[in-house]
Amino acid sequence: KVVMTGSAADVSSFQPHIYPKDVRKKLKLRAKDPDDPLEIVIVRDMWLTGFDAPAMHTMYVDKPMQGAGLMQAIARVNRTFRDKPGGLIVDYIGVATNLRRALAEYSPSDRDQAGVPIEDMVAVMLEKHDIVRGLLHGCAYDSSPALPPAERLAQHATMLDFVMADPDRTARFLDQVLALAKAFALCGARDEAAAIRNDVRMVTDVRAAILKIQNPDSGRGGSGAVELDTAIGQLVNEAVAADEVVDIYKLAGIETPELSILSDEFLDSLVGKDKPNLQMGLLRRLLNDQIRTVQRTNVVQARRFSEQLDEAINRYTNRSLTTAEIVAELVKMAKDMKANNDRHSQLGLSVAEAAFYDAVVQNDAAILQMGDEKLKQISVDLVWAVQQSATIDWSLKESVRAAMRSKVRRLLAKHGYPPDLEERAVELILQQAELFATSGAPG
Repeated sequence: KVVMTGSAADVSSFQPHIYPKDVRKKLKLRAKDPDDPLEIVIVRDMWLTGFDAPAMHTMYVDKPMQGAGLMQAIARVNRTFRDKPGGLIVDYIGVATNLRRALAEYSPSDRDQAGVPIEDMVAVMLEKHDIVRGLLHGCAYDSSPALPPAERLAQHATMLDFVMADPDRTARFLDQVLALAKAFALCGARDEAAAIRNDVRMVTDVRAAILKIQNPDSGRGGSGAVELDTAIGQLVNEAVAADEVVDIYKLAGIETPELSILSDEFLDSLVGKDKPNLQMGLLRRLLNDQIRTVQRTNVVQARRFSEQLDEAINRYTNRSLTTAEIVAELVKMAKDMKANNDRHSQLGLSVAEAAFYDAVVQNDAAILQMGDEKLKQISVDLVWAVQQSATIDWSLKESVRAAMRSKVRRLLAKHGYPPDLEERAVELILQQAELFATSGAPG
């Protein structure tokens, strides 16, 4: 877009670019939005001062400028934003001398932070590339984009498994690849950058896949495409963007990101496979996904699975389990979680009734002595009582909450529930009731 002012008296070639004030305002908002498809804006005077769009990263200069005006102009793109390291000035007219003169009026620290020559950034990029290659010493990989898709997937899997074999190496790899991507973003048009483009593409893909494995909250689906921050993604653009989405589940040989439809036979087949570090990471993510699903319906079971997973990972972190052993442990947990999906049917209860059953039972011997049928009846009665008493905001009103607590106590006493275990049961039941009040109790 061209941003300019004008009138009907201007030449006809100007007319398509003369917008009313409200349209120019919308253009300004679009330019500030890092997710907007607007890529380039042509200006002469407007927006060179007083316009703030931190996501902007490159300025092509073809206008004589000097002094404060020049410093104001380059500041339009030199703002840091998320992980954007700075801005790139492409000089078509020769403003370098004027820039040095303008910088002379600033403090030494300000001068050091402005106008870094592109050669310096190239040196940083090559240094970071060497560091990343050093971290990958001992890992044979091929970053060529000409490889068939299946072979490229295998190359990504090999690198990812190698990096994840050592937690210290993983942390350093994540940091150094991000630094490499930032430097590459500022000098991606240079020949030196072109020479390492394939490596940068591959290691940024692998970095994104590791982050997806490490951060279960990053969303389901498991795409391991380049997921640098928006600012870096804009800068690197097609120079680093992968040709295809790298699916982290396919990397590990896992056929689907949905635990519920993975067969027990397939889960068993993961034990003893190559790339155990990758499989361990993906199994951990699958289990975290499943725990989040359980958290929507069953407080007790979600807590139990979460504690089991944390305990297993801690044993692995403390070297009490080998990588092969933690994979076997996670496979066992995955099978247990799958079996839990149908547990309510085996009990002859609805999903809601089974959730209250777990809150009541607590796996305590004294409670189990009451008999399974009586415990199931308590669960059925609890669901009815909660449905009759709960309102959407009941958990926020102390008076309503107190009435619910009294009703639960009376119901437990009616069925002969052990008094010394009642307080714990009441708390779990109220937590479960609150969960259903916010998410809607299933049948």
